[in-house]
Amino acid sequence: MDVTPLIPQDRQIIEGYGGGGFRVSGEAYSGSTLVLPERTLAWDVTDITTLSLEDLEPVISADPAIEVLLIGCGTAMAFIDPDLTEAARARGLALEPMDTGAACRTYNVLAAEDRRVAAAVIAVD
Repeated sequence: MDVTPLIPQDRQIIEGYGGGGFRVSGEAYSGSTLVLPERTLAWDVTDITTLSLEDLEPVISADPAIEVLLIGCGTAMAFIDPDLTEAARARGLALEPMDTGAACRTYNVLAAEDRRVAAAVIAVD
């Protein structure tokens, strides 16, 4: 039985993670990565404690707007600065921190539901 979720062809899907990178829609990405519904970008963030609103700009400026940003914090979930969470919320973006593996899996589920979701994921080994 095939349990692969049906995902629209034009959507990015996270196929794998680990070894310091990600595989998204058939392409390999080294290091931390931003996965938006229609494109995937390199992301310079390696430590969740340094995360800023500027680091989220590609997601904030996405058109159509992203509803939820899943933040893969690395090997373990970490809390996001409350001021950053509030600033993102003021721009219509909900931030959901979790470990990187959970963020990858959750992104795929929400993408399969045709939700406007993105994932900002810190690479893990």
